[in-house]
Amino acid sequence: MLKLNPYLNFDGKAEEAFNFYKTIFGGDFAGNVMKMGEAPGFENLPDEEKNRVMHVSLPLAGGNVLMASDIVPSAGHKLVQGNNNYISIFPESKEEADRLFGGLSDGGEVEMPMDMQFWGDYFGSFKDKFGVCWMINYSGSRPL
Repeated sequence: MLKLNPYLNFDGKAEEAFNFYKTIFGGDFAGNVMKMGEAPGFENLPDEEKNRVMHVSLPLAGGNVLMASDIVPSAGHKLVQGNNNYISIFPESKEEADRLFGGLSDGGEVEMPMDMQFWGDYFGSFKDKFGVCWMINYSGSRPL
């Protein structure tokens, strides 16, 4: 079985974003939130970058894991936010779809509100307040 775990990049907002995601999905981070300044070879980072996230993992239902890190501008990293990546979630109920959509889209930009679609699923999409694009798709008992 192939397993896909989304890995997100942020520009200094990874910890804030993941604390927010934790309020929606529940659970605890897998291990500590690793900071750039704690890693060998990163001792000479500018002070404002030492507290950036090197790695954070949030286990989700079904054995999935949402992961992220911050970019390091002093190393030449640049974050370009766009619509080239979406995280697609397939909840087990319409109520769970509404809960996830409502929580994650709060403060963001809704592209398609949750509604029944021509293909027979209850679907919505949005960009959250951190610039991450999400799709929520409840297909009922129909196989994906």
